[in-house]
Amino acid sequence: MAARHLDRRAFLSASGTAFAAALLPARAEALVRTDAVFASAYVDRSGGYGAALLTESGDIVAEIPLPSRGHDITCHSPSRRAVVFARRPGTIAVTFDADGKSAPGTIVATAGRHFYGHGVFSRDGSRLYASENDFENAAGVVGIYDADDGYRRIGEISSGGIGPHDMLLLGDGRTLVIANGGLETHPDFGRTKLNLATMQPSLCFIDRRDGTLIERLSLPATLHRLSIRHLAGDGAGGVYFACQYEGAGHRRPPLCGHAKPGRELRLFDLPEDHLMGLKNYIGSIAANNDAGTVAVTSPRGNSLLVLDGATGNVLSHRRIANVCGISDNGSGYLASTGNGLLANGRQRIPGSDTHLWDNHLVRIAG
Repeated sequence: MAARHLDRRAFLSASGTAFAAALLPARAEALVRTDAVFASAYVDRSGGYGAALLTESGDIVAEIPLPSRGHDITCHSPSRRAVVFARRPGTIAVTFDADGKSAPGTIVATAGRHFYGHGVFSRDGSRLYASENDFENAAGVVGIYDADDGYRRIGEISSGGIGPHDMLLLGDGRTLVIANGGLETHPDFGRTKLNLATMQPSLCFIDRRDGTLIERLSLPATLHRLSIRHLAGDGAGGVYFACQYEGAGHRRPPLCGHAKPGRELRLFDLPEDHLMGLKNYIGSIAANNDAGTVAVTSPRGNSLLVLDGATGNVLSHRRIANVCGISDNGSGYLASTGNGLLANGRQRIPGSDTHLWDNHLVRIAG
């Protein structure tokens, strides 16, 4: 799936005076000066939560307060609709307009469901799809919301597995790709994983229109504790995927790979030293399809790897403390850390004094 980012000039034009007038002068100036706009959830140093729009230089453009910790943000760039999802097992998602033309709103998970932190818009922006847990039945579902009607929940479809996390919409506009991590959880037990011995992670390709399972791709039985968590589109009908291992700490299973309908999952064979550096945990993944590369981060291993998208060969490795968020930035990648810093391919960028960036970083314009 090709990334769809609103052109920076179109973003500024569409935002217009309604958005710029709401900004402090320094923030308005930063918006005009920037080449790209990103979004991320954050925790502030006083313990509060929010989501922010920021530039590649780390300037804060706008902020949206959150009632609890956020996880990922999805944005429909043409309409500038955006949603930030609560971290599992949260039951709140906050909607906002990236151009600031209307006040933020709230989506409350329906009874018996909670959010898993991710979602995606339909191509026309009229539907929002969210990964959710039917926790009484230990089943993954995708909640469907009418974005044209105040994000009213209008139904759900099966995710094809347990513990759906990240999802993407392929370029055909109808196929959802869902990373089913395979982990059973229940809000009565917080974030405790209840089925480690029987995990069955999978990637499912599902028709968003009627919930038809197009194809389910699974890992070998020997890797059933390799939880598939995050996705990045390859721009050609396939996806890169990243995993977190729930098995013995001394093992070093492969942690990322590539998938496409009609083919078996392909795991990248990373060198042992790089696998050790990832600490069996990839926190986020992003692709730069113009460059033919994919990047993965590990906050546990303080590592950022850039891989060749075709071969999985390691092209570069950087050690960055608590790095997790990652997004393409045109020429390469921009990364964010839980310490409030940003880093691009050339340098570390002075961090925010107040914002500790959460797991994911999303480019919404530029």
